[in-house]
Amino acid sequence: MVSVGILALQGDFAEHRFMMEPLGAQVYLVKHGSQLASLDALIIPGGESTTIARLTSSAGDSLLEAVRMKASEGLPVYGTCMGAIFLAREIEGSSQGRLALMDIKVRRNAFGPQRFSREQMLNIPSLGSEPFPAIFIRGPVILNVWGNVEVLSAVEEGIVMARQDNLLVSAFHPELTGDSRVHRYFLEMVRQRKQMCAASRWAGDVEAGSRRH
Repeated sequence: MVSVGILALQGDFAEHRFMMEPLGAQVYLVKHGSQLASLDALIIPGGESTTIARLTSSAGDSLLEAVRMKASEGLPVYGTCMGAIFLAREIEGSSQGRLALMDIKVRRNAFGPQRFSREQMLNIPSLGSEPFPAIFIRGPVILNVWGNVEVLSAVEEGIVMARQDNLLVSAFHPELTGDSRVHRYFLEMVRQRKQMCAASRWAGDVEAGSRRH
């Protein structure tokens, strides 16, 4: 079974939990860095990015650094809306605290205030041919990408979904829909990493055994 943590200091973490558990994931609400050691993945939900930056920076066991370290080691991390801002290496016009792990530059509140929230059907080829019902609530957009970032979907305002190795971000809220395809996509990322880690350990055990003989 895949164990998925959801950062639960602030934001819509409960909705991600309700989406993940029916897919077979074992879900844990994360509030301390020490919890990350036993997890296969982490979701950073929507919320207020400046608030979450302050909360994680002031956590007693350095939650911010724990997330940064585990993600740098390959832990799959999915950030939605605020989570995408938190993962970005650059935030337009802001020096707020962030993980700065993903080679993207984001613009906060790119769709305007909350009254301009909207649902829009998105083409996301990685999820199949059927459009995805994306919900945008004061969402960011990705202005620029570099390195090996893969653009998964875009709208007129900019890029709204992207992946870089073990990191996934979306400017919209899939947890507020009845469509689980984005969460399934993330779980597949997690399972692939678990398989790779298991294969690597097996190869190491075989090599160690051959040396003993």
